[in-house]
Amino acid sequence: MRIRVARESDREAWDSYVLAHPEGVAYHRFAWQDAVRRAYGFPAHYLLAEAEGQVRGVLPLIAFKQPFRSPRLVSLPYCDLGGVLADGRETASALVDAALRIAEQIGADGVEIRMTDEQGRMETPAAKVRMVLELPDSAERLLAGFKAKLRSQVKKPARDGLRAELGGVGLLAPFYRVFAENMRALGSPVHSRGWLDAVVAGYGAQCRVGLVTTADGTVAAGGIMLLHGRTVSIPWASTLRRYNSLNPNMLLYWTFLAYAADHGFRCFDFGRSTPDSGTFRFKRQWGARPVPIARVHYGVDGKSVRQTTPGGTARGVAGALWQKIPRPVCNRLGPVLRRCISL
Repeated sequence: MRIRVARESDREAWDSYVLAHPEGVAYHRFAWQDAVRRAYGFPAHYLLAEAEGQVRGVLPLIAFKQPFRSPRLVSLPYCDLGGVLADGRETASALVDAALRIAEQIGADGVEIRMTDEQGRMETPAAKVRMVLELPDSAERLLAGFKAKLRSQVKKPARDGLRAELGGVGLLAPFYRVFAENMRALGSPVHSRGWLDAVVAGYGAQCRVGLVTTADGTVAAGGIMLLHGRTVSIPWASTLRRYNSLNPNMLLYWTFLAYAADHGFRCFDFGRSTPDSGTFRFKRQWGARPVPIARVHYGVDGKSVRQTTPGGTARGVAGALWQKIPRPVCNRLGPVLRRCISL
């Protein structure tokens, strides 16, 4: 078996392997490194294991660099999941060993892998979970399986004149306006418009942008959906708080869910949440189950392994201060700061 850094000519073989692997998600695809490089300029080290001309495993890595700190190889930044996909444990271990060698060569402080921890392999309880829903074979069956209260909540926004649509890059500008305003309200720097442009362009037909508009045509909610094999992932969704009483988020997610069920997808990944938070409860009402996410940091010595936890008091204080900064300033500074935050 040989492990090497994947080249552009490996794109098709890489994506085919990711698509066929049961743990592969949209973020593992080659398009993610394209978007990161184009929007934020970080180099990629996508490791490919092969034997007898066949791909046996992959490990996508981005050399993430914060100011005044050593770089860190991350699999993967700006999303919930990355990590090793391999035919077996031996290949997976070899890929991690190869990643540690690259980390040492480039002066990185280690390798961070973001992975699903459904088997409870990490000693420290997960601070974040993915909310995952298994889908039936049609939107009609999905709706019929909901409790009466949820069905009523799904139908009410349309009765109140709200309208949903799915599209591509043409819907990105209005979504970004909602996204930027909502991120400030949450106390978090917003990604650059260039980042979302790069993701939507890179995923092409495997990406949908959704919008929900009020009766007077105002965009109240929006989100981005990535399509991959049997799984749909929602990396970003936002609602303007002043329209919460109209429940545009219910119509947005129902539109995504209905599309996924009717187009043959069997797993809907709502994305990352903190257990028992408001977003956690919102996603759980649809029937989604929590799947722990682990962020594992391997030191370059190959021996020190620890689980890292995002957030904490410092992040909470920073978020409160960010909410007080005027919105135009937030929109200019947010993308600059996002380059330094790998979440």
